[in-house]
Amino acid sequence: MIMQKTIKHFALTLVALSTFGVANVKAQDTKTDNHTVAITIPEVALLDIEATTKNFSASFASPTEAGSPITPPSNNTDLWLNYSSIVTPSGEADPSRKVSVKASAVIPGVNVNVTAATATATGAGTMGTPVGSAVTLTTADQDLITGIGSCWTDTGVSKGHQLTYAIGLTSAGTYGSLVSGTTTLTVTYTLSDN
Repeated sequence: MIMQKTIKHFALTLVALSTFGVANVKAQDTKTDNHTVAITIPEVALLDIEATTKNFSASFASPTEAGSPITPPSNNTDLWLNYSSIVTPSGEADPSRKVSVKASAVIPGVNVNVTAATATATGAGTMGTPVGSAVTLTTADQDLITGIGSCWTDTGVSKGHQLTYAIGLTSAGTYGSLVSGTTTLTVTYTLSDN
């Protein structure tokens, strides 16, 4: 009988331990813990031309003395090129970008030249480098600024790259191709991967 009582007592103890003991088992905390945070940086390629008035007119002046040529207009320095760029991963062949420029047409006997100045000290990152000399606009894209990395130039007038337009006669030899009238050109700037 004592043996039966002992077995019953032992069995009840096992049942109690298995019921209450297992229910209270927890993972042990330590003095440190961690988790992950996935941060996404988007690819960015935005370009804008800033000015009080983006579109402008440039008129050659008529001569006042017979036998003299027309006089080119003054240079225009009112436009500013702003951009924001986040390039693709450095594993790519060349993760830099460039700004190219082209015109919708070419006027016979007239050169439209554009020069980009070095970027202002506003903004941050790897801003591009102007090609150095004036680009004579054609209907094909030509590099104006190269080596653009991840950066922003700031936005607005007097930020980014100042653009200078110089409009003149192609040469004395092409003066005969000039015709009177107004031709409106569309000048397009494109920020693209190299």
